Amino acid sequence: MTERILQHADPSILKIIYARHSVRSYAHTPVDSAAIQTLLYAAVHAPTAMHDEPWAFVVVQDPVLLQRFSNMAKPLFVEEVRHRNAHGAGHSFEHFTRPDFNIFHGADTLILICAKPLGPFVAADCWLAAENLMLAASAIGLGSCVIGSAVAALNIHKVKTELGIPDEYSVIAPIVVGVSSGETPATSRKEPHILSWKK
Repeated sequence: MTERILQHADPSILKIIYARHSVRSYAHTPVDSAAIQTLLYAAVHAPTAMHDEPWAFVVVQDPVLLQRFSNMAKPLFVEEVRHRNAHGAGHSFEHFTRPDFNIFHGADTLILICAKPLGPFVAADCWLAAENLMLAASAIGLGSCVIGSAVAALNIHKVKTELGIPDEYSVIAPIVVGVSSGETPATSRKEPHILSWKK
């Protein structure tokens, strides 16, 4: 059975999955509207619980806005990390305190996946859409990276108002996309940790 499945698998899909990685350095090459539409259509083809399709999208390509949001997000995230570290978390994000550090890694395009947080699977649906979007980006030669450090800032009321996000929506998944400024080596992955396999 497994051999038959593998015979019919599309190797290009597996190649894209294995090749996708987070890009943290971008060239100042604009991403055109057609490419963004391709990514959004890939996102909305993600699995969705009870066919709710809860996602909505915001695209930000204004460099002044991106810089301002980065400046707002950094101190909020540093405070959050320090609070977590006081409770036993172990990661340090001191580079976020540097004035020259941009949390969007120089990308010119930020895509926000938003939703009304009304059901138990809404966040999961949005993250499934995010994975589709990032795989599509990889397939068309773009880099991508989830910017979880921006979530708190992007959900501030005045920021949501500026971005046209209604009060009842929350930003779930912020993702930058763009042309990588160089070769980004793929990171290794651990072997699957299988807790149990019952036959």
